[in-house]
Order: sequence, then structure tokens, then C-alpha cells
Amino acid sequence: MTVGDVKPTFLQSLMAGGAAGTAVDLLFFPIDTVKTRLQSAQGFARAGGFSGIYKGVGSVVVGSAPGAAAFFSTYETMKQNSPLPPHLAPLTHMFSASIGEIAACLIRVPTEVIKTRTQTMTYGALGKSSFAAAGQVLANDGWRGFYRGFGSTIMREIPFTSLQFPLYEMLKAQLSVKLQRKPLYAHEAAVCGSVAGAVAAALTTPLDVLKTRVMLDLRDPTKEKVPSLPRRLQQIYHTEGPRALFAGVVPRTLWISAGGAVFLGVYEWAVHGLMTYELV
Repeated sequence: MTVGDVKPTFLQSLMAGGAAGTAVDLLFFPIDTVKTRLQSAQGFARAGGFSGIYKGVGSVVVGSAPGAAAFFSTYETMKQNSPLPPHLAPLTHMFSASIGEIAACLIRVPTEVIKTRTQTMTYGALGKSSFAAAGQVLANDGWRGFYRGFGSTIMREIPFTSLQFPLYEMLKAQLSVKLQRKPLYAHEAAVCGSVAGAVAAALTTPLDVLKTRVMLDLRDPTKEKVPSLPRRLQQIYHTEGPRALFAGVVPRTLWISAGGAVFLGVYEWAVHGLMTYELV
């Protein structure tokens, strides 16, 4: 039996996903910082410009591996146990990836809140580090503050992943047919991941802008009325123009295109390595 004949186990997906998430987040963190600062309401320069581009990396170190592990282990499990027939594989991939993102966001959103506020120096001198920013979130908003933007993150991630993973799986399948070889090598899967990530990233940038604005909003929703997510999008469009909805689209697309190559390439490499070890 060869690696191409079997599917990764839950544990193999968990370990490979953790490795992939950590690799991509640490490697491309500076680009993510630039993107976040471009999207912030105070503007790129006031949010920090090009200085301190590794601010907030501590929260990424904590959250990347478990978040990505939760995604891939859920995604692979749902995909392998889907009741849908093979000809509806794109729907299976969309549904599995969406459930995977919800699981991942339960872990990822708190670290995203800390990361974005540290990157944009939201708390000034009081939040210079990830740990200090976490303390400010807890002091000002309580534990629910760590899930500020959970809804907008889900609103971004489900359309993104519903575009990325069916396209990724389709590109892999087509390339396997063309090369008459399965599974693909890690670098070949990485190319498919790069293309899929770039397309999904560009199309969902307005939702990413919305997520960033919500996470950086320090208003207390229990004490004052805050606009709904659709209303926030309308406000950005009417007060700042349509270009604001695509703020950071270039670094976001470049980051996720390159990140998709690393993320999915490392995942495929780790999965194949773990599966080969099990078969030996």
C-alpha cells in the first residue's frame, strides 16, 4: 500500500496542521502587520508605519499551531466522512472547510484581537507587547473582549475558505491527472495552494477590512450602541469610499498567495512524511 492509497488520520492532520500554521504565520508576519495597519481607521502612519513590524508576534506563536491544527483535523475528518456523493466533492470541500474554520476561530480569534491591537499600537505605551495588550483587553472588556470580532471573522473566513479549498482541491486533482501521479509532491501542492489563496484573498478583502475594524473598535457594546456588520460596511463605503474596502488588498493577496504555498505545501509535506513513517 502506498501513501496515495490512504488518508491522513486525525492525529496526522493535527500535527501537520500545527506545523503548517506556525510556519506561515511566523514567516509572513511583517506583511500581515503592514496589511493590518493599512486597514486601521487611524491610517497607516499613525498605526505605526513600517516600524515595529514584529509587534504582536507573541500572540501568533501561541495561537498558530493549535488554530491550524484544529482546522486541518476537522477539515480532513469532515471530508472523509461526508455523506455526499463524489460528484458533489466541491460542496463537501466547502462544507468541511467551513466547519474547520469555525473550530479554528474558537482558538484563533482571541490571538487575533491581541495581535491586531498590538500591531496598531491601540493601547499606546500600555500595550507594547502581546502580554501587555492581553492584559488591557481583559481589564477593559473582560473575557468577552477576547472574542470581539468573532462574528466578522467567521463572516470573512467562511467565504474565503469556501473559495480557497474547493479551488485548491480542484487544481490538485487536475494537476494529478496531467502528471499521471498521485499524491502530488509538496512543492506541486504548494503552487495549487498559492493560486487558490490569491484568488480567495483578493475577493474577500472587504470582509477582512471589516474584521480588522471590528477588532480595533474599543467601544463597549454593553454601554453604547455599535453598528451591525452590514452597517459598518456601509459606513466605510460612504465615509471613506470604495477604495477603503480594498485597503491592504495588495499585501493581503501577496501574503496569502505566498502563505498559501507555504501553508498547504508544509501541510502536504508533513502529512506525507507522517504517513510514510506509519507505513514503514
